[in-house]
Amino acid sequence: MKTIEQADLILVDTSIWIDFFRKRENIFEQLNQLVEEKRVATVKLVIAELIQGARQEKEIEVIKNLGDVIPILTELSDAWEKAGKLSYDLRKKGKTVGLADCYIAIMAGIHNACLFSLDQHFRTISKYYPLKMFKN
Repeated sequence: MKTIEQADLILVDTSIWIDFFRKRENIFEQLNQLVEEKRVATVKLVIAELIQGARQEKEIEVIKNLGDVIPILTELSDAWEKAGKLSYDLRKKGKTVGLADCYIAIMAGIHNACLFSLDQHFRTISKYYPLKMFKN
């Protein structure tokens, strides 16, 4: 696994990886550039979501090897509890956001990373939690 040496770390969410693997022009080029700059990282949950959505075994092998190319962020022991509390706090404000998205937001916060995602749930989260969003 690669180590993270750059301050402007970008946690790439599942939605971006899907567009990247489908070679959607602007996302493909942009993410390639960020990978070359060694600014990209992900979390194991995103890897699991990508494997879940794979169409062929060959895709699964590529996804499983992402950790050889980019860092997988270290999970702190209380990350899931923090995600549960964030989801709870959002629900109390009338906003329903899934636990997986809350976990990804928490991991971005823990690692002081910008989140790169197309998922609108993260825009909602960023209104109530100090989540930095990567502007593409």
